[in-house]
Amino acid sequence: MESLSETAGRTILEQRARLAEAIVARQYSEQAAIWARYGATGRHKSLQDASYHLTYLAEAVVAADPSLFNDYVAWVKALFAGLGFPETALADTLTWTREALREGLPAELWAAVEPYLTAAQASLPAAAAEPPSFLSGDSPLTLLARWYLDALLAADRRTASRLIMDAIASGVSVRDIYLGVFQPVQREIGRLWQTNRVSVAQEHFCTAATQLIMSQLYPYIFSTNRTNRRLVATCIGGELHEIGMRMVADFFEMEGWDTYFMGANTPLPSILQTVKERQADLLAISATMTFHVRGVHELIAAVRDMDGGRRVPIMVGGYPFNVSPQLWRTVGADGYAPNAQEAIGVATRLIG
Repeated sequence: MESLSETAGRTILEQRARLAEAIVARQYSEQAAIWARYGATGRHKSLQDASYHLTYLAEAVVAADPSLFNDYVAWVKALFAGLGFPETALADTLTWTREALREGLPAELWAAVEPYLTAAQASLPAAAAEPPSFLSGDSPLTLLARWYLDALLAADRRTASRLIMDAIASGVSVRDIYLGVFQPVQREIGRLWQTNRVSVAQEHFCTAATQLIMSQLYPYIFSTNRTNRRLVATCIGGELHEIGMRMVADFFEMEGWDTYFMGANTPLPSILQTVKERQADLLAISATMTFHVRGVHELIAAVRDMDGGRRVPIMVGGYPFNVSPQLWRTVGADGYAPNAQEAIGVATRLIG
């Protein structure tokens, strides 16, 4: 039976377009002088933003975890600051969202949602308008990560590759390259996009370049003795961020597992078929965006319902699970790992 929180979250998602219109109507009515100059394009983007806010709020309500929406609000604060919006823009948006939901939802559903908005508004002043860099410090790996990022941002893929291969030749392990260079650099690129310092095109180029350079390390990854263990690794349908799960799969390869990595945006039926055909000892699922958490829950439920599915341990990971460390229990997984290295330990515990 669906809980009140689940009903409230689902209702927000189903009525998202109407509620977003109500939010933006208030925005343009109360601050016409600020927003009217952006024209029809600006209003369309405002509707998109309001829809995103509602989506993240709904997912937090469904998961019964305010931290998911608080974290999103902190992220948007930095995004708005980078775009040069007025300092009060997000606080005003939360107020308009509160008003639209209070008027647009049945009383019992509003009562279930209201604490999440209250918590987000309370957390907003402490959120940083300028998130800290992921590349602070002066360790050798951090210095390498900075040089690597500089090469990527200069679109110099050759230099970026040479930096990594020279480090490997000097004795730096593939594991250290993954955790000390690739992972923080990817996070730093996301921070730079969030603060309006790199474009979407630059972000995509950097990610594609890193994936190419990762492939150059495969002779080192696939040279270990095999354990006869099988991992199926996937990103939930609709999820386009795959590099984190690819790193996880590579770590399992380095531990001697045979891995079957399906990449991003894999349809659910294909995942189920693969788990069965590969006779997986472990299924690893990644979601980077909070609005894909429900998809993780649905996939896990589908695996449990298929023949033999209950014997397959399931591990989850990705950004929303790092924000809410108990979220893995909510979606029905057997375990959770915050990074590729810890995933190995979790897998060992799950399979015995």
